[in-house]
Amino acid sequence: MDRRASLPLRYLTGALSLCLSACGGGTTTVATPSAAPALSILAGAAATPVGHLDGAAASAQFNGAQGLVSDSGGNVWVLDDATVVRRISAQGQVTTPLGSAGVYGSSDGLGTAASFNAPRAIAIDQAGNLYVSDTGNQTIRKISPSLQVTTLAGTAGSLGSSDGSGSAASFDGPWGIAVDSGGNVYVSDSLNHTVRKITPAGVVTTLAGSAGVAGYSDGTGALARFDGPQGLCIDTAGNLYVADTFNQVVRKVSPAGVVTTLAGTAGVTGSVDGVAATALFDQPTDIAVDTSGNVWVYDAADQHLRRIHAGQVTTVLAAGSPTQGVAWTQLAAVQGLAMLAPGQLLLSEDAGVAVLSGWTP
Repeated sequence: MDRRASLPLRYLTGALSLCLSACGGGTTTVATPSAAPALSILAGAAATPVGHLDGAAASAQFNGAQGLVSDSGGNVWVLDDATVVRRISAQGQVTTPLGSAGVYGSSDGLGTAASFNAPRAIAIDQAGNLYVSDTGNQTIRKISPSLQVTTLAGTAGSLGSSDGSGSAASFDGPWGIAVDSGGNVYVSDSLNHTVRKITPAGVVTTLAGSAGVAGYSDGTGALARFDGPQGLCIDTAGNLYVADTFNQVVRKVSPAGVVTTLAGTAGVTGSVDGVAATALFDQPTDIAVDTSGNVWVYDAADQHLRRIHAGQVTTVLAAGSPTQGVAWTQLAAVQGLAMLAPGQLLLSEDAGVAVLSGWTP
């Protein structure tokens, strides 16, 4: 079976909505903290309207916001409109400093002279460089603090699984992205079913998984198997966490490439909380980790926000969950997760960006 037929990649169709059908069953126990967590809108609107409008955060409009990341200055960078990178400043102003809305392409250049093609995820290093998985172009882009865009690895429009340096390497559906303290970039190469590593010099290797081989197994390096991995994040120790979407599990990858299953049961869908090894997920698509060791997972088919902590899985937000401020059901399908500050989780959805805070550690 061609995974392109089932993997919900926007760049294959140009659509800006993610259609994920629910499957499977199970029971959900929504976490009930002593005080309901607070959910607020950082920029844009809850669900509607969509559009492309810069300005004050409260009146700005977004059109299919995707991955996002915050920098040390409190700015939030958001992939939007399948073609641009937006910035929400710490002062609450939204601008479009990179790319041009509605203009697809693969051009490198400064600021708005650059172009993108359905980028899916974004990460930042300690020097303030941004990295983008430019999914539709099959490349990884680098953006300097001065907003100069270059192509770090891959060749626009060229599908493949080749390791190598710079343009000699190839990807197939690069999705999640993360950067470690040494400046190494990690990418979940979704249609290759692998996790790739890119050195600061642009040398690409396959850290885990076997290109083109979908499956499920823990192990080291090429002995491990994934099935359409999407979201990816990294902790302060250099461990990667992967939303192994079609295996219905969350995986952990050590810096040495040792893959284990953190939570979920491979091949079994559901929304069951409890001990991590027996918990169930239904299409986990995005993931973030905070400094307290909480791993946050968005379960797309059920539209639930799950948390993995100390070997337990809980559902923090679902339909009917108590919140202070915006109701969870006011948000459209979440497309990205990232930490803003300790105790603050960013969530992107089609029409904007929200912040969750006030949860019990």
